[in-house]
Amino acid sequence: MADLRDYQARGQHVGTQAGAAIDEGLRSYMLRVYNLMALGLAITGVAAYGTYVMAASNQAFAQMLYASPLRWVIMLAPLALVFFLSFRINKMSVSAAQTTFWIYSALMGISLSSIFLVFTGQSIVQTFFITAASFGALSLWGYTTKRDLSGMGSFLFMGLIGIIIAMVVNIFLASSALQFAISAIGVLVFAGLTAYDTQQIKEMYYEGDGATVAGRKAIMGALRLYLDFINLFLFLLQFLGNRE
Repeated sequence: MADLRDYQARGQHVGTQAGAAIDEGLRSYMLRVYNLMALGLAITGVAAYGTYVMAASNQAFAQMLYASPLRWVIMLAPLALVFFLSFRINKMSVSAAQTTFWIYSALMGISLSSIFLVFTGQSIVQTFFITAASFGALSLWGYTTKRDLSGMGSFLFMGLIGIIIAMVVNIFLASSALQFAISAIGVLVFAGLTAYDTQQIKEMYYEGDGATVAGRKAIMGALRLYLDFINLFLFLLQFLGNRE
């Protein structure tokens, strides 16, 4: 009987050690995701401000960047690259995928540089910090909640498709009321996606993954959260930004 109790105690100890190892691995994995996302945002910010400064000091460069057909290339290049990374990542090395993510972040920054022409620098900075605080709270909730958020996925995806369609329509209508509605719905959708994606990224973790698979998962997780942050920031900027 004593031997049985000793066996059970050893089993519980081994189980506790295994659980601790999984928790440690998960924390390391999520920290890598957040670090990659944060570095991507930093690259985007530097690229955006640097491009704006160059455009402000060089009229010909500004004309080429914002008023020539090149602007469509700059707008669409990040979209093309994010699709490329999403579909090809399983065939790429971790270093190649990470480099592609950095290039994408820089292209996104160049594309977003025009916000400095529309909004004041102070309001952009304020909105960024508000977005960071909101994103942090939402992501923390998505990470810690015991509630299954998978049911939100279809609803949020439908909302995202609706936003894209409405934005395309509003290019021709130029309706301020519709733009306000798009921004309001956009904030709600990407707030939900932040929590949803965080939980999904957490559930993607598997302690048996090799270094390559874990690295690819971390990069894709960082890309998802990066997109949530950028879009949440842009929609909030429509409400909080002071125009030049």
